[in-house]
Amino acid sequence: MTSSASFDYLESLQADMAELIDRLPTLKHRQFIQQALATIMRLADSEIERLDWKILSAALADMEGGFQLFYGYRHVRKITIFGSARLAPETPEYQIALQFARAVSQLGFMVMTGGGGGIMQAGQEGAGRENSFGLNIQLPFEQQANPFIEGDPKLIHFKYFFTRKLFLLKESDAVALFPGGFGTQDEAFECMTLSQTGKFGPVPLVLIDTPGGDYWRSWSKYIDQQLVKTGLVSPDDPSLYTITDNLEVACNAITKFYQVYHSSRYVGDQLVIRLRQDLSLTEIERLNTDFNDILVKGKIEKSQILPQEGQDETSELPRLILYFNQRDLGRLYQMIAAINQMGTPSEEEAAHPERK
Repeated sequence: MTSSASFDYLESLQADMAELIDRLPTLKHRQFIQQALATIMRLADSEIERLDWKILSAALADMEGGFQLFYGYRHVRKITIFGSARLAPETPEYQIALQFARAVSQLGFMVMTGGGGGIMQAGQEGAGRENSFGLNIQLPFEQQANPFIEGDPKLIHFKYFFTRKLFLLKESDAVALFPGGFGTQDEAFECMTLSQTGKFGPVPLVLIDTPGGDYWRSWSKYIDQQLVKTGLVSPDDPSLYTITDNLEVACNAITKFYQVYHSSRYVGDQLVIRLRQDLSLTEIERLNTDFNDILVKGKIEKSQILPQEGQDETSELPRLILYFNQRDLGRLYQMIAAINQMGTPSEEEAAHPERK
């Protein structure tokens, strides 16, 4: 960049910054914009390396692209598909992934994959281009997107694996894992870890074998023998996921998860669970009886939107509030399953499990 061009760019940036500061008091998310700007200003005055600035700016560019892409689809539930990139279309694993993606897209869900070959391609082929997102990664060697998502505006290329994985999980309302190698195992265990620690979800995690296959069932035996029986994970942690070789079971595990349960968030120390329909006082009492062990104090109570939730898009939904211990996530998943057995969705709700 020439010195003249550099000066013009700096002058334009100064004007843009001045205008942003003037508008800041009127912006909806001004608190967080201010925090982000303050972080940049503190870093500008600190001693960090040139490489640190390159990582920061590239990560922000990755996130900018992801935020802008997904904003327009925020009201449609999405399913992330993980699995081997090495499996050819004629393999049983590819075919079961294709059939699964086709089935959930027919239910109204959209599908996200890493945009490459193998199981990722099967997901895009099954869902169709209009129902697919491809989150590809830039590599020093050529990284081809699969032909079913190549050229689509919902294909995005990330510089970093960590920003790519952020969006594969942040934007997903369910995760389906098919057989794969080290990468798939990493994704499976990361999903379990983030779910177990409350950093992801709650969302349904479905581990899908080929009919009669035992990839995930063998994995589950290892978990039971080496982790559960030795006390390295909680006996309730397997409630975080479903293992099946039946596509109907896999699809039901996802749709039924959102039958009554809608979503959740924390407001201070309280967990707020949003519901698609109200529960009776008798049903609330049953939850208190069966799940009192996960409460720090108080009881599970019915609520409307809390004042701290602000202009929440779910403001009309009924809520449950509780002081969850933030430790027994397997039990929380069990409680969500119990909640989903209590309600009877309307015909409209039952026909559109994908709507947020």
